[in-house]
This record gives sequence, structure tokens and C-alpha cells, in this order.
Amino acid sequence: YAVTDNAWLGERSLAECVEAALAGGATFVQLRDKQATGEALRAEAEELLALCRAAGVPFVVNDDVECALAVGADGVHVGQDDMACERARALLGPDAIVGVSTQTVEQARAAEAAGADYLGVGGVTGTATKPEAGVLTPEEFRAIAAAVDIPVVAIGGVNADTIPTLQGLGLAGYSIVSAIIAADDIEASARELRGLIDAGERA
Repeated sequence: YAVTDNAWLGERSLAECVEAALAGGATFVQLRDKQATGEALRAEAEELLALCRAAGVPFVVNDDVECALAVGADGVHVGQDDMACERARALLGPDAIVGVSTQTVEQARAAEAAGADYLGVGGVTGTATKPEAGVLTPEEFRAIAAAVDIPVVAIGGVNADTIPTLQGLGLAGYSIVSAIIAADDIEASARELRGLIDAGERA
């Protein structure tokens, strides 16, 4: 699950980075750009949506339901402080994907009851992307995954070192920002991470 962050692009375009992540095996893409709004965010979303459609991969927008609606994205990912899950579901309709960030069993159950399709749970470690986010223990990940019937995706500090520590906890996936987007060779990094994940699932 590749999440964008324009701080890591360097000389590359956002589209180039996402295209490389998809080529490396990303199976889900979230546009996360806290700086862009309005037309700028919409232009980014349209470009990435086209790449994801071509790859047959779901595409969601972080926080911005209006942008997701405008471009026809598959859905949104919202945090605890963002637009409520219920409102996102009401605006986007029953077929949209709505993901919610959670850190506790109580938040997880509330999000599921409100209509969330999946949960982003974390952090795994401290992360420069979201320094304010707390860190959960493996036991907390396991408890949250066991408490709900919808997929749980690890977020916050997921990389080649932390993925092995998360396997066997009932997680459905891994949301990755810098370990993909900040890599010198995004496609190779995504392929390595995908291989690590797939190997763990087979074990």
C-alpha cells in the first residue's frame, strides 16, 4: 500500500514515483499531499488515478472527500481528526472505499461500525512522516486485528526491517511511505518489500 509524500520526490515527478511503485508491485495507492488543495490536488489526483486504473489498483485520496468525488477516486482515507467516517460514507456512497486511521481497539470497533472498509493502524515505529503518532506494540496490533472483521493495515514506520516483526499478527497489508517514495530506485524497493511480504505470508 504505497502512500505518496512530495517531500521525497527530489527531481522526480509524483506520477513517475507512483508509476515506479506500481511497477514494483504496489497493490493500493493513497495520494497524501498536505500542501496541495483545490485544483492543484485535483490535478495530482487525476494523474495518479489514471495510472492506478491502468494497473488495476485501487486509488484513494487522503482526507479530501471533495477531491475524491471530483476525480472519481475509489475512495478516501481519513484520520480520527478528519472528516468523520460516517460523513465520508454518506457523501461517497456505499461502493466507495473508506479507510480510517486508528490506534486502539475502541477506535477500531467504532470505525467499523461507522462503515469503514479497512483500518490503518499504527505507528509501527516513530516516523518523520507523522512524528506526532504513537507507537503500538505487536500485542496491540494483534488485538486490533482480532477485534474487527475488516482488513487492518499497518502504518507508520513500515519498512524492510519492521515488516518481519509484524507478520503473524493478523494484518492484511502494509502502508508504506518513505521506504518506497524516498528510495533511489522506487521500483526495486517496492519489489523488494513486496517479496518480503509475500514470503512472510507463505511461511
